[in-house]
Amino acid sequence: MLSPRSRYYNLATSTYEAKGERPIAYLRRRFLPHGERIPVLVEIAVTEGDRLDSIAARTLGDPEQFWRVCDANNAMNPADLLVDVGTSIVVPIPQFENS
Repeated sequence: MLSPRSRYYNLATSTYEAKGERPIAYLRRRFLPHGERIPVLVEIAVTEGDRLDSIAARTLGDPEQFWRVCDANNAMNPADLLVDVGTSIVVPIPQFENS
């Protein structure tokens, strides 16, 4: 069971069935949302030594929510957000599902 705070929480499951083999359950693919449609909490400038988990902890109160920062910035590769010191990134308003 996935936590409601997981990026995979709302994904459907599917089953792969190969002939003569037991079925294998898996999560369907997750597509990135349109970052420009996600409500912004704050915009911050990247500083030397920043990490997405520390940014998420400081702004969202949970380091495991770093993926929300990635989604809000349309980042397929999270490391790309921190490459250039001084670059502005947005942190989204937290939106958690009820469990």
